[in-house]
Amino acid sequence: MWNWLMNNIGTIVVCLVLIAVVAAIIAGMVKKKKAGKSMVCNCGCCKSCPMSGSCHNK
Repeated sequence: MWNWLMNNIGTIVVCLVLIAVVAAIIAGMVKKKKAGKSMVCNCGCCKSCPMSGSCHNK
């Protein structure tokens, strides 16, 4: 068992880092959604965007 862990420690660490990054991205998206911010619009050019009516409800 220990031999297998030592042989694959690099892969295990990389997988744990990737899982942490994905979890942070999802947590950020949830936080933005709860704050009422748009998940789509980040550029500030909403006047010319065809989706402006659906992401900025008035």
